[in-house]
Amino acid sequence: MNEPLSYWHDSLPDPLVPRSPLSADLAVDVAIVGAGYTGLWTAYYLKKAEPSARIAVLEANFAGFGASGRNGGWCSAIFPSSLTKVAKMAGSREAASALQRTLNATVDEVGRVTAAEGIACDYAKGGTVVLARTPVQLERAREEVEESRGFGFGEGDLRLLSVGEARAHANATHVLGGTFTPHCAAIHPARLVRGLANVVERMGVAIYEQTAATAIRDGVVTTARGTVRAGTVVRATEGYTATIGGFKRTIAPVYSLMLATEPLSDEVWAQIGLTDRQTLSDFRHLIIYGQRTADGRFAFGGRGAPYHFGSSIKPEYDREPRVHAELERVLGELFPVLRDVKVTHTWGGALGVPRDWFASVSLDRRAKLAWAGGYVGDGVGASNLAGRTLADLLRGERTELTALPWVGHRSRRWEVEPVRWLGANLGLRVMSSADAEEARTGRPSRQAAVLGRAFLGH
Repeated sequence: MNEPLSYWHDSLPDPLVPRSPLSADLAVDVAIVGAGYTGLWTAYYLKKAEPSARIAVLEANFAGFGASGRNGGWCSAIFPSSLTKVAKMAGSREAASALQRTLNATVDEVGRVTAAEGIACDYAKGGTVVLARTPVQLERAREEVEESRGFGFGEGDLRLLSVGEARAHANATHVLGGTFTPHCAAIHPARLVRGLANVVERMGVAIYEQTAATAIRDGVVTTARGTVRAGTVVRATEGYTATIGGFKRTIAPVYSLMLATEPLSDEVWAQIGLTDRQTLSDFRHLIIYGQRTADGRFAFGGRGAPYHFGSSIKPEYDREPRVHAELERVLGELFPVLRDVKVTHTWGGALGVPRDWFASVSLDRRAKLAWAGGYVGDGVGASNLAGRTLADLLRGERTELTALPWVGHRSRRWEVEPVRWLGANLGLRVMSSADAEEARTGRPSRQAAVLGRAFLGH
């Protein structure tokens, strides 16, 4: 029997029945390639602003097949580059602050729309706690809060936690402190993306599933099912961008893997915490993330899976027994009460990483092409802002959103293979060993710092 794509897909209230594919050539005002968050939010806000607009969404599988349906369920205000890096690239600290303030407000915008449209996605704005579990991690927590203050953000946006305050959020082992931000909501990601697809379809947007785009050029989308001509094509393909001709080196697909436990008792949750469904992470280099689901499971994930040569994406990459076993070990180390708890689901999927780890939204009118993405795994909230911004750009509107510093940014392309494969997997190995090095030496990892400068621009 085939395993479900994820716990999120497995717990949807309705069967996953794909919509009909494209059946003939088509002409529209806007063609959107990709029925994930970016594509569907763009369709939603554009159709709201221009009800007469002819919009078609083309999806290779079904709405929410990719990262939008498989992620950790954090509707966060996280941008993949630091405030300092954004300010440097924008040439303005004020611009960086404006982007962060808008992302903070975006968390509430997602809550507003899901409530207004009746999308039952288990939205719970409990914030995010990031634990510091070594002295080096605690110093990183202090530096992050100090950076935030330097850009005008106060205690109500991000605050440093004492040992007791951090444990009151999440009673993990070896906690020395941490940070807390209210700007995050836990969601059921597949319910959000599937619900959003239903909403835009009711608004009059055509969604063609089982229709993979093979090429995008000069306002024309080529598929095996037919050709779509549009005034503008929106590329909203994120981790699957490399599957389209001409975009092989634009975005690198990097896998993140997850697991979900069986539903936990109230007694177990009393020992763990996360009473308000706070999302959870810590300050290690090799990212981990988790949430308390609405039905009482612990959904937990992290990086560690390799980058596959040639930006390859295959179903068998969704499950790496070694990585899933390590995630289970880490979860048990954080919360010993979970060491013997049954894991009911394991899964994974590809997220999109630009060469400079800087997400972007852009429109090239001459090429009849718009795009957004490069969220590096933090796209649930950012994709909503991208959709609103693309709707403004497509309508030729100059707004506060179109003035934000990620608009018009162009990341340089990834290196050719095998350099891309060697570099991406070297980075993974360095980050995997950096935490052990820091625990052993009590000092920040020099290897991780060098890698950060080389790949992230830090």
